[in-house]
Parts: sequence; C-alpha cells; structure tokens
Amino acid sequence: MDDAGDVNGVAERDRRSQRGPGAAFAGFLVSAAPLTCVVVAFGTSWVHGWRGGEYACAFLGVTLGSLVPGAGLAFARPPWRSVGTGLLLGGLLGVLAAVAGVVLVLVALSRWGQSS
Repeated sequence: MDDAGDVNGVAERDRRSQRGPGAAFAGFLVSAAPLTCVVVAFGTSWVHGWRGGEYACAFLGVTLGSLVPGAGLAFARPPWRSVGTGLLLGGLLGVLAAVAGVVLVLVALSRWGQSS
C-alpha cells in the first residue's frame, strides 16, 4: 500500500472509532440522577414513613437497574453502545458508593465499644 492509502485507512478508522460523548453522558445521567435523588431524599426524609432500609433498597434497586440494561446495551449497535457504557459507569458508581457505605458502617461498629 502507498502512503495515501495508509493515511486514508487511518483517517477512516479514526472517524469510525469516534463516539459522541453525549450518548455516554446521557446514559450516565439516567443512572446517576435517580441515585442522587435517593440520597437527597434520605438526607431530607422526603418520603414520609420510609426508614433507612427502604432508602437502601431503592438505592440498590436503581444501581442494579442501571447495571443490567447497561450490560445489555454494551453489546448493541454503536449509538446504544455508548448509552450502555454510561449506564454501566453510573451503576458502578452506585456499587462503589454502597461498598463504601458498608465499610464505613463496619468501621464505626468495630470502634463503638473501644475507649480512647
């Protein structure tokens, strides 16, 4: 191949590999916005009658509700692949926040009976 063919091949491959950042960001917002709403509702006791367990179940439900469709969309055609990536990132954010919350509670419980 000549140099012009290589340049055109590289340019074509670069053009195909570029994804619109808007689709991935939209997928992330679809999962991050409900997670944020659940956290704000917990902090302000927005839903009357709910206790911590209901908020935790809602948080985990939104997290799993982001991961499952995100994993399915990750294998879809290109415009939806980016949305799936965003959903997976939002779901991963929820999983990491839940793990951090569990670790925080376990550390607090382990230090509860200790005297300083």
